[in-house]
Amino acid sequence: MTEEKKMLFSQDALRKLLWPLIIEQFLAIAMGMADTVMAASCGEAVVSGISLVDSICVLLIGLFTAMASGGAVVAAQYMGHGDKEMVGRASNQLFIAVGGVALLFMTIALIWNRGLLALLYGNVEADVMSAARIYFYIVAASFPFLGIYNGGAALFRAVGDSKVSMKVSLVANLVNIAGNAILIYGVGIGAAGAALSTLFSRVLSAVLIVVLLKKSDKIIMSNHWRLDTKILGKILYIGVPNGLENSIFQIGKLLTTSLIAGFGMAATTANAVTGSIASFQQIPANAIGVAMITVIGQCIGAGETEQALYYLKKMMKVAYACMILLGIPMIIFARPICGIYHLSPETMKITVFLLCYSCVCCMLVHPLSFAQSNALRAAGDVRFTMIVAIASMWLCRVGMAYILGQGLGLGVIGVWIAMTMDWVVRAFLFTNRIRTGKWLKYKDRLVK
Repeated sequence: MTEEKKMLFSQDALRKLLWPLIIEQFLAIAMGMADTVMAASCGEAVVSGISLVDSICVLLIGLFTAMASGGAVVAAQYMGHGDKEMVGRASNQLFIAVGGVALLFMTIALIWNRGLLALLYGNVEADVMSAARIYFYIVAASFPFLGIYNGGAALFRAVGDSKVSMKVSLVANLVNIAGNAILIYGVGIGAAGAALSTLFSRVLSAVLIVVLLKKSDKIIMSNHWRLDTKILGKILYIGVPNGLENSIFQIGKLLTTSLIAGFGMAATTANAVTGSIASFQQIPANAIGVAMITVIGQCIGAGETEQALYYLKKMMKVAYACMILLGIPMIIFARPICGIYHLSPETMKITVFLLCYSCVCCMLVHPLSFAQSNALRAAGDVRFTMIVAIASMWLCRVGMAYILGQGLGLGVIGVWIAMTMDWVVRAFLFTNRIRTGKWLKYKDRLVK
C-alpha cells in the first residue's frame, strides 16, 4: 500500500469527516425521536399516527434525497479529479433536480393526504388516523426546505467539509425540541405541535445551508441556472436508480407497516418505538455509509482504485466496532430504555424483545448490507445495488413478512425476522460484488 503521505485521506482527515457525520446522524434521529417521545404524553394514538406518516414521508423524501446523493457522487468524483469548475456546475444541477422533485412530492402529499392514508392504513383506529392526517398535512409543506438542505449538505460532504451540515443540523434540532416543548406541552396541540416544530426547523436549516453555500470557497456555484443536460444526466444516472431503489424499498416498508397496523395498537406502537431506539445503534454505520460517497468517490475520480478498496475495508472495520460497542449496552439496558416511552405492559414486552433481536442482527450484518452499498454507488455501480435491493426487499422483507407475520401467526416479530433476512441477502451479494472486483467496471463513466 502507498505510503501514508501519498494517501488521499490521512487518519486526521478521515476523523474530521466522520465525527461530524456521526453527530449529524445522531441529531437527525434525535429529531424524529424527540417528536415521538414528546408526543407520547398525548397518548399512544398520537405516537402511532406520527409513526404511520413518517413511513410515507421517508418514501417521498427518499426520492429527492437520492437526487442529492447522485449530485454528491458526481461532485466528489470531480473533486478527486481536481476539477473545481465542474464541481460548481454539478452543484447547480443538483439543486435543479432536488428542487423539482421536492416540489412535486409536496404537491402530491398535500392533495392526496386523506386518500393515501386511507389506502395504506384504512383499518387503523379513528384516533390514530386523525393524528396521522393532521401531522401529514403540516409536514408535507416542509419537503422543499428539506430538499434544499439535503442538496446543500450533500455538496459540503462531497468536498469533505461535513462540519457545516452538522452545525446546521444542531441548530435545527434545538429549534425542533424547543418548538415541541412549547406546542406539545405548553399549547397542547399534540400531533400538530410536533409537525409544526419539524416544519420550522426545516425552513431554518434550508435558509442556513444556502447562506453558507454562498460564503463557501470550496463550492463555487454558477449564477446561471440553465439546464446542463450532460451534467444533469450524470446526476440522474446515479440518482434515478438510487431513487427507484429507495422508493420501492420504502413501498415495501409501507406494506409491512400496513400489515403491522392490522396486528393492533400494541404491535404498531412496539414497531415504532423499536425502530426509533434501534436507529441509534445504526448511527455510526450510517454515517460511515455517507462518508463512503466522499472517500470512495474522490478515490475513483482520482483513478486510485487500490486506495478505494483500502478505505472501504478500513471504514467497514470501524462500522462493525461501533455496532458492537453500542449494541451490547442497548441489550443490557433494553427495558429501562424502552421505559421512557411509558408503554403498556403488552407493548413493553414486545418492544424489549424486538430491540434485543435488532441489536444482535445489527452487530452481525447491518454494515455489510447498507454502509457497504454506498461504496458501490460512489464507484458508479448503481444498477447492481438497485436490482439486489429491490429483489431482496420483495422476496424477503415483504414476501416473508406476510408468510411469517400473517401466515404463521408470528405477528410483528415475524415481520422483523423477515426484515433481517433481507439484510443477510444484501450483505452476501454486495460483499461478493466487491470481492470479484466487478463493482469497479463503471468507474470511468462520470468524470469523462
